[in-house]
Amino acid sequence: MDTLPETLLSTIQNFKVYDGLPSNVTHPFASSAETSCGILQDIIQASDQLANSLNQYLQADFTNTKLVSLLRQQATLSRSLHLSDLNIQQTLHALKQRSKASYGEDIPQDRTALVDWCVTRCEAWEKLVGMETFKDQVGEGTISFVFGGKVLVVDLELSIDRTNPLNPIIVVSKAKTSYAISSPEATTMDGSLSLDAFLKDTFQSFFEEVQKPDELRDPVQAARLGSIILDHFRYLVMLDRLAERKEDGGVRWFVDVDQLCTVVETFAKSEGEAVALSMSTERPPLDIFLLRAHTLPLPYLKSPSLSFLTYLSPLAYLSLLRSSSALPPDTSTSLPSFDTPLHQLRSSLGISLKGATIATLTLSPPIESHIFPASMSIPTLTARPTFSLVPRGSDLEHVFPQLADLPSTALDPADNESSGRNVWFLDFTEGGQYSGIVMSQSRMREIELVINPLSSMETINSVGIMSFGTGSWVDLLINPSSLVSPERYVAIFRSPSSSHPPLQMRLTAPEEPGFMLHKVPVNSMKEVWGVLEVVREQCWLNEILLGCEWHTEGLHLTHEEDDEQESEVTDADLDAVLAGSVTPRKIPVNVFVPSYSGTPGPIFESPELNEMTPRVRRTKIVMTSPERPPISGLVETCVSFDETRPRGISVELNGAMGVDLKLETMEEICRRGGALSLPGRIWAKAHGSSQ
Repeated sequence: MDTLPETLLSTIQNFKVYDGLPSNVTHPFASSAETSCGILQDIIQASDQLANSLNQYLQADFTNTKLVSLLRQQATLSRSLHLSDLNIQQTLHALKQRSKASYGEDIPQDRTALVDWCVTRCEAWEKLVGMETFKDQVGEGTISFVFGGKVLVVDLELSIDRTNPLNPIIVVSKAKTSYAISSPEATTMDGSLSLDAFLKDTFQSFFEEVQKPDELRDPVQAARLGSIILDHFRYLVMLDRLAERKEDGGVRWFVDVDQLCTVVETFAKSEGEAVALSMSTERPPLDIFLLRAHTLPLPYLKSPSLSFLTYLSPLAYLSLLRSSSALPPDTSTSLPSFDTPLHQLRSSLGISLKGATIATLTLSPPIESHIFPASMSIPTLTARPTFSLVPRGSDLEHVFPQLADLPSTALDPADNESSGRNVWFLDFTEGGQYSGIVMSQSRMREIELVINPLSSMETINSVGIMSFGTGSWVDLLINPSSLVSPERYVAIFRSPSSSHPPLQMRLTAPEEPGFMLHKVPVNSMKEVWGVLEVVREQCWLNEILLGCEWHTEGLHLTHEEDDEQESEVTDADLDAVLAGSVTPRKIPVNVFVPSYSGTPGPIFESPELNEMTPRVRRTKIVMTSPERPPISGLVETCVSFDETRPRGISVELNGAMGVDLKLETMEEICRRGGALSLPGRIWAKAHGSSQ
């Protein structure tokens, strides 16, 4: 059937196939940014076409009843046809978007055939990514593979133990990478030892899973490990094609990661020594290091690239500390020695650790997109990154490899890849496995200023990134499934030791929209540090708010609250109130998150270029609670993220007459995840209380 002509109704109906754009992911730092940008451009063009068409209809003569009748008949027929076409498109779209069923690897039940099956799987993986495969069997106990690309060569050696002929065991004895250098001598260069160990562990994890006993073996897990191997080699093959280019290629696409690791690990060690010196300890706590330093670099953790441990929740840190208490300290000289051994940390993060925020620096496939600005570095226009621990870090700079300024052409037309350019990203979803990080609008704006400082000069009243939905970033964090944005949330916080009455928490949602942060384009290491500073502060604030189970105010009432409302007041209660010795059933606490802005306000600050350096405003959470009777008034507790403090947290206390509670003690309480308990602890310590 020929393509149906477009009408006003069909133009509008065509966009219903997308079911609307999610408000929290319609921004440049989303995984679907390129697709969303294309859809929005289509909507803008369609709006212009609709406006022109409606203007043309103004000149039509609608006094002819026969003409109107024919137009109505045509509109009815066209609408039926377009609705049918729309239904087909929506069905196909739903089928494409549904999760694919995975039945796992077809692992042979015969143990004697398992070795040959593993060998064929290795050959199949390399053929799928387009690498040449050469197999050589040395005797009965060794099988060696050579996987060759244009520049990259991977040698894989498998050892087979046939002591038990009915159950042979296959292990990876060696994995080695090398690079072929284009020169008259045609020499080769050894690859990275870290990459060799990473590939060896990746293959070994797959072989260990498929060789488990039948009752423990999981074919679905084996399939997942196999897909991970495929993804790693696809990434290496992409780098291999870039390294083949004569204009801007070379082995720098491979060796740059190792050079970068040397830079960031040396800097991390300097910051670790500064933290240890400020705390007068030999091994600084890992959680304090992450709050005060510029993240912890972990090369080849999740992919053949560099990952950064950005934040670790108090619960995740405690679980690591307990599991590694009996392990010996690290002997590595490239990274600082923490109270948690690094090998134990890498092992836990390699599987999954709830409460850990990891960002991975990765190179995207060629994309045709103009939503990301070109590389620029104007330190005077951005307050990020800051170097309070090691000031000489401001002199460090490492620019990531980029393609030369050439016409956008496909790297390999035979592969039918889209033309475009490769972009370096900080990925916070681990390749789409996680939903990302909840960010406020102002912090998303500050990330934009880190990668494009001139975006603050477009206009004084710039809108910037904005949300098309309703609700605040707190709604997205606490109650993402709700369609209604409440003004306040309530929660009950009870002391585990019953040192104070329960706290009736009342959180006022800020009038600031939120977004899910997926990935951020970066061009240099300074941009990475600046982005991760903003993300770290948001993660710290998110973890504090998630310390309670919040409910919408007025919609949830527990049985305990019903009993309290129905209970009668006795004479003893009245006497206690008059004497000022009453113990309240609950202590009301108002929680407020002040508006955050990393940019100067255009009304109060001069817009001159020499005074446009934005100030860093501390991320904080404010709690107000009543004084303990007989004193009247309010106690204000302000908990701020402050990397200059010994624990990375500062506490300010206003009011609280007669409370003997040191600020260092309250900072330690916040460090351990008890920030929301401070009003109760202050109430218990009032007037020399023994609690």
